[in-house]
Amino acid sequence: MKLHVQHTTDYRYSAPLRYALQTLWLMPQSSPAQTVNFWSVGAPEKLFTQTDAFGNIVESYTFVGTEADNVRWSLVNAAGDVETHGVAEFTDIDALPHPYFFLRGTTLAEPHFQLAEFGRQFIAQSVDGSASLPALLALSAGVMGAISYKKDSSNVTTTALEAFTAGSGVCQDQAHVMVAICRSLGYPARYVSGYFYAANEPDLASHAWADVCLDVATRRWVSIDITHACLIDERHIRLAMGGDYNACPPAKGVRRGGGDESMTVTITIEPV
Repeated sequence: MKLHVQHTTDYRYSAPLRYALQTLWLMPQSSPAQTVNFWSVGAPEKLFTQTDAFGNIVESYTFVGTEADNVRWSLVNAAGDVETHGVAEFTDIDALPHPYFFLRGTTLAEPHFQLAEFGRQFIAQSVDGSASLPALLALSAGVMGAISYKKDSSNVTTTALEAFTAGSGVCQDQAHVMVAICRSLGYPARYVSGYFYAANEPDLASHAWADVCLDVATRRWVSIDITHACLIDERHIRLAMGGDYNACPPAKGVRRGGGDESMTVTITIEPV
């Protein structure tokens, strides 16, 4: 499937902005699951590009205002065409962290005995880190049932345990719960940010899912969409991955001045 994505983030400030440092995880890469035919990212200042420890392309820019400036608005725009192939299983390159690195707890996806107890209904405690795909899909269906999708029921600081206890959340929370359960039972797992195309589900255009390691020895992974309890398919575009949302948000930064900030995100995805 060929998809065109338009992703705009509009920042407004109640007072003049004096300084801003913004980091963006908005650049997809070609892989067995997708071919990036064209992609561009625009920002208020020159973008500097680097690759982080997880292999993601990261871009950043710095804005420095003067006392005479009255900047109260900024815009970040990402757009491009991606051909998706529906490939859910893949092998990491050796340059990426070893799968066992993704057993470590992170702020938003910390292992916990309650999560392990829930997970054992669907999958056994790991012996060697290798996982059964049917069991992982059963677990994802269990997580989807336990964490009802409810818009605006959480925020970017909600942890996996908090979402599990509340029984509701968004795709980010469902992914965090899946990752935390897998880690609790000895299966390396990580968080993935991306896009999802569905004409009748515009709220899921900005999406999240999980990678779980199928075979540690061969670095074999599988991507599972917990919100839909399925393997990723041609509707998914992968942006970035990390231990949890904090490692690969669409944008993260610091600023001085600006007063109160409001942010409006608009994402459209259309087949081409």
